[in-house]
Amino acid sequence: MNGLSLAKQYFADCGLPMIRQSFPTYEQRIAAGLVGEGSECFGFDDDISRDHDWGPSFCLWLTDADYEKIGCALTDAYNALPGDFLGFSRREVSEFGGGRVGVMPTSHFYWKYTGLKTAPTTLLEWRRLPENYLAVVTNGEVFMDSLGKFSAIRQKLLAFYPEDVRLKKIVARAAIMAQSGQYNYARSIKRKEYVAAQCALYEFIRAAFSMVYLLNKRYMPFYKWAHRGIKDLPVLSETYVMFSDLCADRCDGDAHAKREKIIEQLCTLVIAELKRQSLTDSNSDFLQDHCTQIMQRIKDEDIRRLHILAE
Repeated sequence: MNGLSLAKQYFADCGLPMIRQSFPTYEQRIAAGLVGEGSECFGFDDDISRDHDWGPSFCLWLTDADYEKIGCALTDAYNALPGDFLGFSRREVSEFGGGRVGVMPTSHFYWKYTGLKTAPTTLLEWRRLPENYLAVVTNGEVFMDSLGKFSAIRQKLLAFYPEDVRLKKIVARAAIMAQSGQYNYARSIKRKEYVAAQCALYEFIRAAFSMVYLLNKRYMPFYKWAHRGIKDLPVLSETYVMFSDLCADRCDGDAHAKREKIIEQLCTLVIAELKRQSLTDSNSDFLQDHCTQIMQRIKDEDIRRLHILAE
C-alpha cells in the first residue's frame, strides 16, 4: 500500500467517522485529502520513503472563518486519531516536515507554496509561480470537498499556465537546451574542461525535463522526482530511458560522443513535438532556431518582448 492509498483508507476508517461524530454540522464544509510535499503525494513513495514524514495521515482544509471557529478543536481531534493503522506506524515528523498534514486553512495552504491565497489572476502572477511549487499544490487527491472552496482553486491551477506563459517558458527551455547541450557540452569536451561539460550537461537535463513537462501541460515536480514523473506522461514518455542513458556512468573512450548523440536525439524529439503542437515551422535541427517562431505565437506584447532566456 502506498502513502496515498493509506491516507485515503485512514480518512475513510478514522477521519470521516470522527468528523461525523464530533463536527457533524461541518461535514459539508471540510475538505479532506492528501496534497502537498512528500513523495507519497506524487505516488512515488517506496520502502525507503517510510523512514520520515510518512505514515497514516491526511489533510483537512477549512475556510478562514471555519478555522477560527473549530480549528483548534478539530486539530485536537485529529491528533487523537489512532497512531498505528493497518500495520503502519505513526508518522515520524522530521525537523522541517511539520505542517504537511493535519488541519489548516485553505488560504494558508496555497499561500505557503505560491504566495497567493487564491488562484493567480494575472499573467505576471502566473509567471512568478515556479513549476515545482505548482506541482506540490496540484498533486495527490482530494477525498472530500462538498463546499468546493479548496477544489475551485485547485482546478484553476490544474488547468495549467496561460498559453502565453507556457510558450515563453518553452522558448527559454529551448534556448538553454541548445546552448548547454547542443553547443557548449561538446565545446567543453574539446577543451578538456570536464567540469564545465558536466555543468552544461546538468543545465541541459534540467531544461529538457522542464520542456517535456511543458509540452505535456503538466507541472514539473521537485528535481528529485522530475525524471521519475516523465515515465507516466502521455507525451515524450520515451525520453525517460534516454535520460537514464544520458546519465549512465561510462568508462569507454566514446562516452562523450554517445552523450552528444543522445542530446541530439532528445532535441529531435522535442522539435517534432513542437511541430506537432504547431509551435514552429522551422526545419532546423538546432533548438534555438525555433525560439523566434514560438515567440511570434505569444499574443501578449509585454511577454513577447522579453529576453529569450526570461521566463
